[in-house]
Parts: sequence; C-alpha cells; structure tokens
Amino acid sequence: MGGPRGGRCAQNFRDVWNTYTYYHLSVFFFTFMSYALFHATRKTFSNVKSLLEDEWTPSNHSRYDGLYPPEVWDDHNFFPNEDKTEIYLGNLDTTFLFCYAVGLYISGFLGDRYNLRYVLCSGMMLSAIMVFTFGCVGKWAGVYSVYYYGVLWGLNGLLQSAGWPTTVAIMGNWFGKGSHGVIFGVWSANASVGNIIGAFLAASVLHYGYQYAFLVTSVPLFLAGIVMFFTIVEHPKCVGLSSPDGKDNLTINVKANLVDDNDQREVTPLLKPTSDPDIPTSPDHSVMVYSTKQQTQNRVVHFFKAFCIPGVAVYALSYACLKLVNYSFFFWLPYYLNKAYPSWATPTEAALLSTLYDVGGIIGGIVGGIISDLVGRRCPIVVTMLLSAMGFLFVYQAYGDTPTKNAILMAMAGVFVGGPANLISSAISADLGKQPALKGDSEALSTVTGIIDGTGSVGAAIGQTIIPIINIKTNGWEWVFYFLMGMLFCSALFLSELFYRDIRSLGGVLCNRLRSYSTRSKHQ
Repeated sequence: MGGPRGGRCAQNFRDVWNTYTYYHLSVFFFTFMSYALFHATRKTFSNVKSLLEDEWTPSNHSRYDGLYPPEVWDDHNFFPNEDKTEIYLGNLDTTFLFCYAVGLYISGFLGDRYNLRYVLCSGMMLSAIMVFTFGCVGKWAGVYSVYYYGVLWGLNGLLQSAGWPTTVAIMGNWFGKGSHGVIFGVWSANASVGNIIGAFLAASVLHYGYQYAFLVTSVPLFLAGIVMFFTIVEHPKCVGLSSPDGKDNLTINVKANLVDDNDQREVTPLLKPTSDPDIPTSPDHSVMVYSTKQQTQNRVVHFFKAFCIPGVAVYALSYACLKLVNYSFFFWLPYYLNKAYPSWATPTEAALLSTLYDVGGIIGGIVGGIISDLVGRRCPIVVTMLLSAMGFLFVYQAYGDTPTKNAILMAMAGVFVGGPANLISSAISADLGKQPALKGDSEALSTVTGIIDGTGSVGAAIGQTIIPIINIKTNGWEWVFYFLMGMLFCSALFLSELFYRDIRSLGGVLCNRLRSYSTRSKHQ
C-alpha cells in the first residue's frame, strides 16, 4: 500500500481534490437534492398502494371500520375485487414508466441543446403540480375516475423525466472522468435517499389519509425547483472555470470550425498546452482557438449517432432488464410486505421497512464505484454484482418471513441490485457520454443518459404490468421472484461480451506487471 503505486494514487487523489471549488460542492449538493426530491414523490405512490386498494375496492374496508361509514368506501370503489385493483395499480406504474421513458429521450435531446437549468427546474415545478393534483385535489374535490388518475400519472412521468439526464449532464460538466466512479457512486445515492425521504414523510402522515403523503412530498419539490433556478450553475465556463477533463468547449469547437473556410477568424492562443495532434497549435504548443460566429454553439450529437456510440446499446439493453428488477422493488416492495406478512407489516411499517432496500442501494453504489475506479473497469464489477443478486433474491423470498431476517436480506438485495443500477445510470452513462468516440463533436452526456435511462424505463414499464399478472395467476409471490432472477441473468448476459473483453484486458495488464516485477527481481 505504501509503494510507488499507492503513492501515485494518493497524489492523484490530492491533485483532483485540490481542483474542487465552492461551485463543485454546490452543484453536487443541489443536483443531489433535486433528484432525491423527484424520487420522494415517486415513492409516495408505492407507499400508499395498499390504502388506495382499500378505498377503491368495496369489500376491503374493514381496516377502517370506525373511521368512515362503509357507504363512503362503497361510493368510491372503482373495481369489484382486489385482483382488478392490483392490475390497475400495476397499469398506473406502467403508464408512468412508459411516459417517463418517452420523456427521457426528449429530455436528453433538449438537455444537450438548451439551458440545462431551464429544463430541470421546469420539470421539477410542473411535476410537483401533477403530484399534488393527483393525490390531493382528486381526494379533496371528490374526483373518482380511472381516467383522471391515469392521465395525471402519465403526465407526471413525462415531466419527471427532466430530472435524470439534466442532473447527470450538469454533474458530468463539473467532475472529470477519472473521478466518475467515486463521485458518481456517492452522488447516485440520490434516488435511494429520495426513496427514504419519501417513505418517512409518507409514513408520518398516512394515519391522516393518503392525500397528505402526496402533499408533504410535492410541496418541497416545487420549492426546490424555484431555489435551483436561482442557484445552479450548469457548466464551469459560466463562472470562468475550465472543464474538468482539461478540454474546454472552445477547444472542441476548433475541430468543428476548421471545416468552414468562409468564416472570419481571430486567432488567440489558449494558455493550456495540448498534445492532441488534431488540434492546431502555435510554435509554443499552445492551442490556437479560432473565434467564429458559431464559436459559442457546440455541435450536438444526434439521437441515432449517440445510440451507436460503443457501449451505449448493450448497456441500454442491460439496464432495461436491471431497471425492471430495481423498479419492481421500488413500486411493489411496501405492497408485497403488507400483503405477504400482514401480521407484522402494516402499511406504515412496510413503508419504513422498505427503506432498508434503498440503504443497501446506497452502499452498493458507493462501494461499486470505488472498486471500479481502482480496477479501471466497470463492467466486471457490474456483472459480478448482478450474478450475486440472483442468489440474494432467492434467499430473500425463501427466508424473509420474520422482520429481522427480512430486513437483513432486503438490505443485501439492495446492495447487489441497486448498486449496479446506480453505476449504469450515472457513472457509466457519464463515461459513455464523454468518451473519445465523439471526436470533434460536443459532449453527449444528456442524450446518452436519456437513451440508457429511457430504454431502462421501457423495460421497467413492461415489468410492472407483468408482475401483478404473475402474482394473481400463480396465487403467490414466489414466481414473481423467479421472474426477477431471470431478468437479472438477462441483464448480465447483455454485458457478457464487454465482460469477456475487460477480463482479458485486466489479465493482460496483470501479466505485464508480473513480468515487470520478475524482471526487476532478477536485476536486483
């Protein structure tokens, strides 16, 4: 640990850390909290599912005897039995995720073409309005219509899609690729932290009525959107700082502008030396920046070109399977606990207990990010965690029949399912959006992130329709877990080629180091 390699790693860490400013800290904090609050509003719906089922099914209001007259519940029912209600709740999840997936493609496109701050803050405030209208206005105004809830929840999914591509793009603008594993491993805990915040806020007011759970999560999201509008700085160049990877957008624009000889150019040296042979330099090897009328506009990467960037397609397909599993826990875990173990998991207790899955996801994302930075490859870490997750899901469904065992196994499942999900959706997406394959084009962080997360949301949407059907047809949750394990295997399978390539590469590096060590030993 104290050898030359350890010293170089420590020195590199200190060098990276010394480049961080107040702006880096504020960007990290504000983007973290903005997406956490997005997730808090989503988590609310999963926490109140059992209450909605009780209200929307006339035969299932015994839990509320003494609070409301039976005729109140009978007047508000939508469906004749619990099975129909459960399928509708699954369809609401599917509607949300399909609209969310479509919105991700759109938001990624917009994020690389318009001000990221405007896109993000608009999505936050409008989404908060949709959540408030869905949960509070519908209840207080006595609006009981399946179409009302379906349309509003779909619009909410469309608006919430503004969150992830824009926040990842802003973070990628401020933090260099060499620190993506550690920084994004910690930062990607925002979704899990948001789930925990949403669960605790909802649990604190559920005894007053499910509508208040939507109220206490939508209001902070709206207020945060206003704060973000006046505080977030989307790019270092906005405050006169250089890009984290050492290439300003002006440097990238040199290559793009050289193709047009009709522009009037003023040549000014950039004080930072460069070794890139494709960029013209002055005699002292400073970059020669040509200022043109188009200098302030980056060349954007179009959707299909971004999809063809090496690694994007396979990670998108892998994430489609993985996000199906992760969001199945997100949407159904409190409901599953309440229905499978009603003796010790009331709606409030189930909401609180489900937060342990998110705690595991936080740990998995951070540890996976650190290890992947040390190894220098992310795919082997992701695949190893996915295969381990299959075993933990099997053990969880078989032996999670007591609160203590359920809590421990749930947290472990969160580590190995939520961990790789956080890595793919944040650090890996940022890596892919800033890789050398883009060459003379501008970075495609927002577009690539939208493609990967959008494809993942399509897979997750399909899964939320399938899960209640499997549960009803098999009269139990055992086959649901088998289905989820199969999806984890498919997720790992899509990455098998990259996994094999990275393992061979790591093997070659290890052999070279052993050979070098052996040579030094002989000379000594």
